[in-house]
Amino acid sequence: MSQNQLSILIADEMHPSLFAMLDQAGFHYDYQPKITRDELLTALSPFDGLIIRSKTSVNEELLALAPKLRFIGRAGAGLDLIDLDAAKRRGIRVFHAGEGNRDAVAEHTVGMLLALLANILKADREVRQDIWDREGNRGYELGSLTVGLIGYGNNGHATAQRLSGFGCRVLAYDKFLTNYGDAFAKEATLDEIKTEADVLSLHVPLTDETRMFINDTFIGQFGKPFYLINIARGEIVSLSAVVNGLKSGKIRGACLDVLENEKLAKLTPDQQLSFDYLRQSDRVVLTPHIAGWTHESYVRINEVLVRQLLK
Repeated sequence: MSQNQLSILIADEMHPSLFAMLDQAGFHYDYQPKITRDELLTALSPFDGLIIRSKTSVNEELLALAPKLRFIGRAGAGLDLIDLDAAKRRGIRVFHAGEGNRDAVAEHTVGMLLALLANILKADREVRQDIWDREGNRGYELGSLTVGLIGYGNNGHATAQRLSGFGCRVLAYDKFLTNYGDAFAKEATLDEIKTEADVLSLHVPLTDETRMFINDTFIGQFGKPFYLINIARGEIVSLSAVVNGLKSGKIRGACLDVLENEKLAKLTPDQQLSFDYLRQSDRVVLTPHIAGWTHESYVRINEVLVRQLLK
């Protein structure tokens, strides 16, 4: 079957650039960004493809009602919303646009770290309150630090590339790669990163293995106090462990673009306690899951996704 005979259901809101790309490629599609879960369960059966962002969960229940489904396209990087094993059993191909937002994620990572090291947000708040405290806002230079990256795929590599311009030492650990050291990062073991890193930046997907990977035990294994950056998935990092690390001095500061629960109105009591501590701390920089959310990446993700569908 050629692509111009394939029908695609688009179940999440997409940047308008996607539609011109699909038209040019000859795909037939039905754009239903407001579709409910119940409606999706009923509507998916005649379609060959499904394109989603971050609203739609693709599980066994959904796939069982989609006998014609041949592929799932994720307009983004993470695949934690898709039951990959269930898709594989049915011979359904899964595509994602991992390289589409790598530059945005890398720039955001470096930007958050610089803001933390130089006390930019703290100093800005103080100056607005007529506080002119130079010594209290003396910062650290990124070039003097060793940065450890866990995960050296699209985002990790793009981050290392940008960090290299600051002259800092970059170590990278990726359990799924071999011989991946390059001009931007030195291949390292996880123990080497725990021993030598001044900064830890996470660039791994959310899986059963990585869920709550950064916990009290992990943090306690670091050889020296360090800065923590999470622009990956919130549930990789225990917020209570971050709070404990900040209180003990084991964590010098944290840059968090994602949280273990991003529905701030529905935090558990323990999550609320942790969040309240983090949001009042001058040693924490918070952003609302926007590391890969630039105007450019919104379009580039679609370009990467359609290119994969055509292949």
